[in-house]
Amino acid sequence: MPAAKFIVSGKVQGVFYRASTREQALQLGLSGMARNLADGTVEVLACGSRDALAALERWLWEGPAAAQVDAVSRDEMPAQSWQGFRID
Repeated sequence: MPAAKFIVSGKVQGVFYRASTREQALQLGLSGMARNLADGTVEVLACGSRDALAALERWLWEGPAAAQVDAVSRDEMPAQSWQGFRID
């Protein structure tokens, strides 16, 4: 399955960003993970259909209500076949 790595910056830690991302990803049929990074950003790894990855990317720009997203970067990854979507 196609896969991508997203780095989300802004006010994205301590606002339920990872949990909300997991919920959105599962609704889109994606698998992967979300984790906080030491620099205050959130890293999201996801795999699934190209349309679902594009929909997730659009959602990442909004995030949950308490978030303030400044930027979302996307890097394509080699095809993956993860199971479920975890929060680290």
